[in-house]
Amino acid sequence: MIWDIHGHLTGLPGSTATERMARLMAIAERMGIERQCVCMGLNFHYDPNPDDLRKQNDECLEALAHHHDRALGLVYLNPKHTEASLAELERCVAQGPMVGVKLWVAVRCSSRLLDPLVERAAELHAPILQHTWYKTTGNLPGESTSADLAELAARHPKAQFVCGHSGGDWQLGLQTMRHSPNVVVETGGFDPTTGCVEMAVRELGVERVIFGSDVPGRSYASQLAKVRGAEIEEFERRMILRDNLRRLLRPILESKGMRP
Repeated sequence: MIWDIHGHLTGLPGSTATERMARLMAIAERMGIERQCVCMGLNFHYDPNPDDLRKQNDECLEALAHHHDRALGLVYLNPKHTEASLAELERCVAQGPMVGVKLWVAVRCSSRLLDPLVERAAELHAPILQHTWYKTTGNLPGESTSADLAELAARHPKAQFVCGHSGGDWQLGLQTMRHSPNVVVETGGFDPTTGCVEMAVRELGVERVIFGSDVPGRSYASQLAKVRGAEIEEFERRMILRDNLRRLLRPILESKGMRP
């Protein structure tokens, strides 16, 4: 049984969030996905304004509506819009069914603009999934690297972070995360290269590695192959595929009366 931290609605067939989520859940069931986290709306926006944020989170809430037993949501925020993002955090997490935060490429996450959002997320026991990448062609202006996340995590030791894509360039990303105990790395989104999961376990300890697919931008099969084919112990595979994320989400799930 697998828990997946990283999924989207963009790229799936269907004209509504409900239709796309039904398609995703059908595929997830075939692949043994017990819990699927989703975030953002039907179309990605690099730098969403407050209206865009609310629309995308509404679409995500619609997607969750018929799948509360298997689907979990992450609220999409933009640190450029502090009050609007705090309002969405209250609406979708404090008062709603979502269990975490998604931050993408509007602002590099080392920015102080993130501080009020991180502080409130920590109070709610809501982990923050932060996209990170090192691009050989150059990052987008607001796109974070794992070094940005290490700086943010050091400022907020009580918050829990997920290093999206293990930094993209996973060798560099994993090394950068060595001294950030409140950060776990997720395995999704980059090519299924031999050795990435083994390095994550070796560098960080198996407790700090969780499964993510970045579906549908990446297939479940290619992303599961990283973990299924890794030369690690079977108990470590189980921890990565389910137990670690389950432990990370347990506080907020229990606070909402949801099944951990």
